[in-house]
Amino acid sequence: MEKSCTLLIHFDKGTPAIANEIKEALEGNDVPAKIDAMKKAIMLLLNGETLPQLFITIVRYVLPSEDHTVQKLLLLYLEIIEKTDTKGRVLPEMILICQNLRNNLQHPNEYIRGVTLRFLCRLNETEIIEPLIPSVLQNLEDRHPFIRRNAILAVMSIYKLPQGEQLLVDAPEMIEKVLLSEQDASAKRNAFLMLFTCAQDRAVSYLLTNVDRVSEWGELLQMVVLELIRKVCRTNRAEKGKYIKIIISLLNAPSTAVIYECAGTLVSLSSAPTAIRAAANTYCQLLLSQSDNNVKLIVLDRLNELKSSHRDIMVDLIMDVLRALSSPNLDIRRKTLDIVLELITPLNINEVVLMLKKEVMKTQSGELEKNGEYRQMLIQAIHSCAIKFPEVASTVVHLLMDFLGDSNVASAIDVVVFVREIIETNPKLRVSIITRLLDTFYQIRAARVCSCALWIIGEYCLSLSEVESGIATIKQCLGELPFYSVSEEGEATDASKKTPQANSITVSSRRPAVLADGTYATQSAASETAFSAPTVVQGSLVSGNIRSLLLTGDFFLGAVVACTLTKLVLRLQEVQPSKVEVNKATTQALLIFVSMLQLGQSPVLPHPIDNDSNDRIVLCIRLLCDTGDGIRKIWLQSCRQSFVKMLSEKQLRETEELKAKAQVSHAQPDDLIDFYHLKSRKGMSQLELEDEVQDDLKRATGEFVNDNDDANKLNRILQLTGFSDPVYAEAYVSVHHYDIVLDITVINRTKETLQNLCLELATMGDLKLVERPQNYTLAPESSKQIKANIKVSSTETGVIFGNIVYETSNVLERTVVVLNDIHIDIMDYISPAVCTDAAFRTMWAEFEWENKVAVNTVIQDEKEFLNHIIKSTNMKCLTPVSALDDECGFLAANLYAKSVFGEDALVNLSVEKQADGKLSGYIRIRSKTQGIALSLGDKITLKQKGGS
Repeated sequence: MEKSCTLLIHFDKGTPAIANEIKEALEGNDVPAKIDAMKKAIMLLLNGETLPQLFITIVRYVLPSEDHTVQKLLLLYLEIIEKTDTKGRVLPEMILICQNLRNNLQHPNEYIRGVTLRFLCRLNETEIIEPLIPSVLQNLEDRHPFIRRNAILAVMSIYKLPQGEQLLVDAPEMIEKVLLSEQDASAKRNAFLMLFTCAQDRAVSYLLTNVDRVSEWGELLQMVVLELIRKVCRTNRAEKGKYIKIIISLLNAPSTAVIYECAGTLVSLSSAPTAIRAAANTYCQLLLSQSDNNVKLIVLDRLNELKSSHRDIMVDLIMDVLRALSSPNLDIRRKTLDIVLELITPLNINEVVLMLKKEVMKTQSGELEKNGEYRQMLIQAIHSCAIKFPEVASTVVHLLMDFLGDSNVASAIDVVVFVREIIETNPKLRVSIITRLLDTFYQIRAARVCSCALWIIGEYCLSLSEVESGIATIKQCLGELPFYSVSEEGEATDASKKTPQANSITVSSRRPAVLADGTYATQSAASETAFSAPTVVQGSLVSGNIRSLLLTGDFFLGAVVACTLTKLVLRLQEVQPSKVEVNKATTQALLIFVSMLQLGQSPVLPHPIDNDSNDRIVLCIRLLCDTGDGIRKIWLQSCRQSFVKMLSEKQLRETEELKAKAQVSHAQPDDLIDFYHLKSRKGMSQLELEDEVQDDLKRATGEFVNDNDDANKLNRILQLTGFSDPVYAEAYVSVHHYDIVLDITVINRTKETLQNLCLELATMGDLKLVERPQNYTLAPESSKQIKANIKVSSTETGVIFGNIVYETSNVLERTVVVLNDIHIDIMDYISPAVCTDAAFRTMWAEFEWENKVAVNTVIQDEKEFLNHIIKSTNMKCLTPVSALDDECGFLAANLYAKSVFGEDALVNLSVEKQADGKLSGYIRIRSKTQGIALSLGDKITLKQKGGS
């Protein structure tokens, strides 16, 4: 059995000291050398050496030393040496120490007495302690507080020993007397702690007699008082009321540690609105007054817990929580926004949005490197506010549209997606959004933002003036046609080798100059030289953003421009009475399409146009030359309808998730109900009454009862040995976040006593045993519960294997029973999670570990196979149900899960139905760490077969 260890010191194994050298140094008279030798001896002992030959040397040469450091090291040495033999009897040579300890306890120097008393706290041998008790008790009345506080701790640890109550019969009474007369804060705290651990009733009565003075006590003592209150209230809930008053009075203590503990205690003991409000106010106060980021994060976690259990109270404090955004740390800001977004109500939405708008404005001025990322978080927050409460959209949408040209592409994409959703859900804002979008379109620099903005222009420009300005804006951003001159095509082949450099577009950050015709021009030397390759036509000084992107070879954007112009021309045919104007617009659009195709096939660009974009642009040309009514309907109505459908599905998904969260357990039909109006109110304060009512409500709604785990427990019991083995063992495996607890029941099936029974475990994978289980003696046909803790450091499938070893009285050798292996399932660590499609794509691109599993299954239906994989991998399908509807012979879906260590697991499943009815395809798993990718792959390979 391993010894308990009371001190840990870092030990460098480089050059271990030799026992003989240590012995020589200890025998000399040089004090520094003695100190060094004692340190080396302690190091060696802590690392498993025994050094029996040193004991007598130390008794002879170190005990008499007057040096304080030597004496302190001597006590550390005595603390860690073996003081008993194999049978548990105290070694005879320990008597030599006793005399020395007694002399130390009566030593004239306070330091020596104090450290010796502290040493006694760690002694477990009654035979050594017994003769020292009178000297310890004398020190309780010493004039020096350092000695008194250590003497109280020594009394406490002696009293807690197995025979402690016989050694110190009246310890609680003595300590209570000391407590009444003690003035030193630390000694007072130790005395109260002693009563709290050894004689709780005395501690409670002392506390209740001094209720009015609790707020004047020292910080240390107040912390122990809170610990006592928690302990008393857990065992005796009826007494809660009077203690809650004490906690409320402590909320005004000067110490931040005390008020943090008070708030935590209040929340754990009471559900009374007054108490919860006081706790929440305290947390908000700490959030703003503490500068340490870790403290802020912990306090935000506490507020987040309160939000889920007492949302109505937290709603009132939303503006206080929002003030935490003043911290420059992104994690704090993200947590704050997450909490606030769930507390928004129609009453506070305007205030919250105003605050978020101010924060967005601030991100423009400051030069912090994280401003772009923070702005993106704020934009997403404003987006979700506007979706929940459409009436605030009008106040924010125009401000956010200034960021369409943001250098941080991610936040610009968020803005344009927000605008796209608002323009559909808020028809009143359509005209003003379109006008603003057409005005600011030239500022957009990112291709993805451009594509989305063009889609909005194509779908929502409805009136004649809007359609005309839409077409004009796009033409202006494309610049003059053609994109390159044919006359110089001969030179193009030579120049094409140099063009990649020539095509890099540099965009001026200066405000645009307004030309004579009212259009904008962004003039910059850089952008002019950018296109100075002989084959590219510069056009005018108007450096159009779409033109710049097209000349870098982005033909997907070209296809989007073609579709947008096609929609605008089709709509123009409906709203423009003059046929001449319509034909003019149509021919201009056709010229643009042809120019793009010409550019795509020219040698000017390093890459020719891709087939998809080419087909799309050709389709637009055909369509404008000959339009049927059916096609017109598809282009002008169906696109919008599918977008509306996507939005409604998203909303439906969100409401379903909210419903699932809101389902809480209810009471059993035969539970008792207390009627609050029939309660006696004698001597109860308002707070106590509130607390009682809340408890009754909780009891009535079944919040105190959580028995649903019992049935689940039975599924997780693993049989470790056979029924015919002399020792039967089974384990209940419970997985907490970072550790696994094995609760092992061992039953002696024989008619004889099993001695030194030991459970030996070993692990494989990223698992570590915390402690080696000790030896036990099992009586005939009796059982024993053994707990083993195993630390987990990553999400990986691990294996625990081991055996049970024991001796019986009549057999000399030990018997070994080998146990079944326990496989730790990766499913215990991963749980379904949700992320946006954009986040999924970003992670998919970033993660370097990929595991590709070929589909091999007897299941013949694609959706059934998908559900089977979701169930066996414990993941969430991100692909909406509507996208998986209908039969088409193939299916692709994205699945996502998060591990308890915060790692992401991404799975893409692509299956196709073969002619023979079987499914084929691949399941690809990506993650940041190799462990998840491999373990999930193994899991899928194991489970994907399906069938019976």
